[in-house]
Amino acid sequence: MEIKIQNLEIPENCNLILGQSHFIKTVEDLYEILIQTIPDGKFGIGFCESSGPCLVRKDGNEISLVDKAANLALELATGHSFIILLKDVFPISVLNRIKQVSEVCNIFCATANKLQVVTAETEQGKGILGVIDGGKSKGIENEEQTKERKEFLRKIGYKR
Repeated sequence: MEIKIQNLEIPENCNLILGQSHFIKTVEDLYEILIQTIPDGKFGIGFCESSGPCLVRKDGNEISLVDKAANLALELATGHSFIILLKDVFPISVLNRIKQVSEVCNIFCATANKLQVVTAETEQGKGILGVIDGGKSKGIENEEQTKERKEFLRKIGYKR
């Protein structure tokens, strides 16, 4: 078995959701959820099929994001995984709906941070062991930082 760390380059002003599912219809079901939940948001989906022709399936409503998501999925090439790239949308707006898709098994991360994916490859194929999402914690917030966090959440509309 070979263990690797793969860096994923997230496009500027985008968020990425990395997950695992179990069926080829995932790409269409994810498209339907995203277009219904964020009709004005831009997104691309890349889905690794791990049986039959083992192709990366793709969909979305912004061609540059579709192409980038498909290329990132091909870089990973990890069985039945998917990558969603979102622009002008925060993952929090769609995560619960994505988790409700019947074939979605796991969400590894939803991030705009630097991302490393830890993979393992055997003679059978390749899978995701985990992710390294952003940097390591440096301390505990103080009162001023707590205030800044709360103000930020209200500024972007997630709290009132």
